[in-house]
Amino acid sequence: MPPSSAPRRAALILAPWLLLLVLWYGVRLSGLVSPALVPSPHEVARKFVELMGDRLPLDIWMSTQRVFIGVLLGTLLAVPVGFCLGWYQGLRSFIDPVINFFRALPPIALIPLVIVYFGIGEAAKTAILFYASFFAGVIVMYEGIAQISPIYVRVARTLGANDFEIFAKVIVPLTVPHILTAVRVALGVAWATLVASELIAAQQGLGSLIQNASSFFQLDIIYVGIICIGFIALTMDLALRAATRRLVAWQDRIA
Repeated sequence: MPPSSAPRRAALILAPWLLLLVLWYGVRLSGLVSPALVPSPHEVARKFVELMGDRLPLDIWMSTQRVFIGVLLGTLLAVPVGFCLGWYQGLRSFIDPVINFFRALPPIALIPLVIVYFGIGEAAKTAILFYASFFAGVIVMYEGIAQISPIYVRVARTLGANDFEIFAKVIVPLTVPHILTAVRVALGVAWATLVASELIAAQQGLGSLIQNASSFFQLDIIYVGIICIGFIALTMDLALRAATRRLVAWQDRIA
């Protein structure tokens, strides 16, 4: 990267955040909304620093751990299921309505059943996040696999490759981008579902922090919890993007 482009890139990254801060202060100072209903950015920052010396690190750890486990289990199952659905058109036509039926169900609607079957411990929270991650991941996975051109398989067979070689050297590399996309989508859906999962008697976690603060109308704490969820999800997504660029760099070289 040329030296002159580094400041420009930094400015482009910071610009939308600065604009958001300006809008935030503008809404608070405009008088359109009561200041009691919109804590200022510096008040939220002060509360963040205060909570970092108290319960916030544990809340962040517990929520991140729950999301990681839910996404890991969900995508571990979504990848082979999505591969089978994408590769075998008959199976996809048969099961697609069922997959879309369950995908459309909001995880929060399943909380009563989850409590009945899994109790109120960590298993229940993981089940909600697993559900959200699995159906988000499997849709992305099988839609991506279905778009892989069969010409690659025919060329490999023409060159004398057997079924195992085709799978290992053709199919697997072509599915890597779809696997990573499925993980990214599942991760986003899991973070969006986190607060719902922590409705199940959670004592720690960012969702629990937000819910407890809402009971006492502590808007600054609610803002802290929401911003933490957003930035952690953004950080994990950026890490996955970086991994994707490294793992599929070969596609750019052959493009």
